[in-house]
Amino acid sequence: MKHAPIPPMSPGLATLEAQLAQDLDFLELPAKSWVPERMYDGVPVRDVVVIGAGMCGLAATAKLMLTGINNVVAYDAAPAGLEGPWVTFARMQTLRSPKTLHGPSLGLPQLTFRAWFTAQWGVEAWQLLDKIPKCQWMDYLVWYRKVLALPVRNGVRMTGVMPAGDLIAIDIEGAETGRVLTRHLVLATGRSGLGGFAVPDFLIGIDRAYWAHSADDIDFNALKGKRVAVIGAGASSMDNAATALEAGAGSVGLLIRRKEMPRINKMTGIGSLGVVLGMHQLPDAWKWKFVDYTALTQTPPPRSSTLRVSRHVNARFFLDCGIIAVKENAGELLIETTQGPMRYDFLIAATGFSNDFNGRPEFASLAPHIRSWKDGRYTPEMGPPRVGMLEAPDLGPAFEFRERIPGSCPMLSHIHCFNDAAMLTHGKVSGDIPAVSAGADRLVRGIAGSLYAEDVETHFANLIAYDTPELLGDEWIDSTPLLQKETAL
Repeated sequence: MKHAPIPPMSPGLATLEAQLAQDLDFLELPAKSWVPERMYDGVPVRDVVVIGAGMCGLAATAKLMLTGINNVVAYDAAPAGLEGPWVTFARMQTLRSPKTLHGPSLGLPQLTFRAWFTAQWGVEAWQLLDKIPKCQWMDYLVWYRKVLALPVRNGVRMTGVMPAGDLIAIDIEGAETGRVLTRHLVLATGRSGLGGFAVPDFLIGIDRAYWAHSADDIDFNALKGKRVAVIGAGASSMDNAATALEAGAGSVGLLIRRKEMPRINKMTGIGSLGVVLGMHQLPDAWKWKFVDYTALTQTPPPRSSTLRVSRHVNARFFLDCGIIAVKENAGELLIETTQGPMRYDFLIAATGFSNDFNGRPEFASLAPHIRSWKDGRYTPEMGPPRVGMLEAPDLGPAFEFRERIPGSCPMLSHIHCFNDAAMLTHGKVSGDIPAVSAGADRLVRGIAGSLYAEDVETHFANLIAYDTPELLGDEWIDSTPLLQKETAL
């Protein structure tokens, strides 16, 4: 697919930033700070800590700041400019979403990608643009962070979570090391959610020299001339297969369990504000029905991603090809499939992610207590018991975790799952571009309500103590004495 050439940058970005600043001023944003300061054993307490500074983490942090909750910090383990998947394991050439989507703009026109793009390259270039190049989307997110002056700390990883009285203590290491206290914790951890790579059983025990997950840091140049197998028929499968082919792989075989490629993107076809604003309010049976059906029909890879693979004569699509077993054999992989044995030098598992957070050491104190859909929310009448859906966390209205056993881990009500794992409860508002602003708004409304309620005594005391007079006493003349005099006569 051809994409519009991007002209040299114009000086319009400064004008856009001035317009954005004026819009924020007109709207009185950011709102004035209103959350009382907290201390714990002489240590300052954060109102909110956000883990992750990819798109969702930035949107959440920005919405908090604009709402007047500014005692906030976001931590990301990646270096600045490498947050999220866009320039790391996202191997597509362009975004899959339409260029017109509002993304993390939070309802501010001057904060959209379109405004950022046209300010620099003009309206004509925007009209010529097909899909947004992924590296350019990353450039936009870097600008988004800068123009809003978001408090992001890079090179910092969370290693543990534990209660500290009625607060949450998190351990961090890296560019900053120590323990941070916070009232609310937002896990904006992207596609990996609370778990990690979903690895098929047949790959367990296979030397990692022979295989990688599609989200790994893969040295594709090392695959030059080699036989490469890629599991799956999704977008990630196509992106990794194409990257291997473009790096000079001798051959690439896509091992696809389905008899036919999925062709229709069902959820995109019914996309609307009704889906965004109404899905999370549906009865559980309807939520399950929607997600189960989309899992059954599957999402097809983009046409452009598929053509990017099939244009190579050394690409092979093996449909109805289930994998039975994988073995190391004389320096290569022997893959037993439903179509017979196949031999490859390297395998890429584009098998997605898991919600099983028991394997993440930083969540070790939380995992046993987190209520999932299998803990009573799901009933057999809803439909087939899909493992990935059963493992999804059972969240509250502000993405907060719920306890499996009431009273076992009270801090969970202040830890918010603002990532892909929230989809079954909340819809696709905390992982994808289209509705991330709506998700951030829902999240922050809940956090703001919680903070205000917890400090209600302080707010009421402030009400009583407020003594700035509106009237000074010289605005009128008391006519009572004159009335009394007239009455006496």
